[in-house]
Amino acid sequence: MTANRHVNVRSTAEPKHRENDVIRLLGRQTSGNVQKVIFCLEELGSPYVREDYGRQFANTLTEAYRKLNPTAKVPTLIDGELVIWESHTILRYLAAVHGPTLTGATAAERTMVERWMDWLLGALNTPYVAVFRDAKKVPAERAPDFAAQSADLLAQLKILDGHIAGRDWFALNRFTIADIALGSIVKRCLEFPIERPAYSELERWQTAIDARPAFAVAIGAKPSQAY
Repeated sequence: MTANRHVNVRSTAEPKHRENDVIRLLGRQTSGNVQKVIFCLEELGSPYVREDYGRQFANTLTEAYRKLNPTAKVPTLIDGELVIWESHTILRYLAAVHGPTLTGATAAERTMVERWMDWLLGALNTPYVAVFRDAKKVPAERAPDFAAQSADLLAQLKILDGHIAGRDWFALNRFTIADIALGSIVKRCLEFPIERPAYSELERWQTAIDARPAFAVAIGAKPSQAY
């Protein structure tokens, strides 16, 4: 169930969480960054409601939404009186407050989880966005740097493939928010209609991600039972 309701502005000062509050996730289902948060919420089994915001809904530029999220992007998460934006910040919060087993128990362990989340944004995201934008276009309509961006994307996927070799998960030998952050983005990268080598280890990991019921909900392959 989705809703396209007016957003009530909430203060981010001294947030108070009430146990009976249902988490609100503002963002369209098709956004890769929103899918990360859905994946996490579904893994946690936390009650939540997702509301359609962004792109075709043309509702993130309103004054009310900008007061929640000054970037006018999605996702935005509202938990009680706390408003959070930026998908990886949301994942860190959800793990810390609602699912500590999804992150490290110590500061040192958290670095092992969060470095892959930061690497995704710092290294993989730029070529991912470039190839996502142009991969389905005919060559004459692609950006001049498409070949370079594609090569960069493949180089980053090779890094992932090398790291996951012999491992089930990206950090701490267990499923964490590192895997959650990477899941929907890597799936798209592996499915882009471009020539690439086989990444057998990464594809094995992606198969395990695809098999998780929470991920199926995140990418819209099955409905959520959370709300």
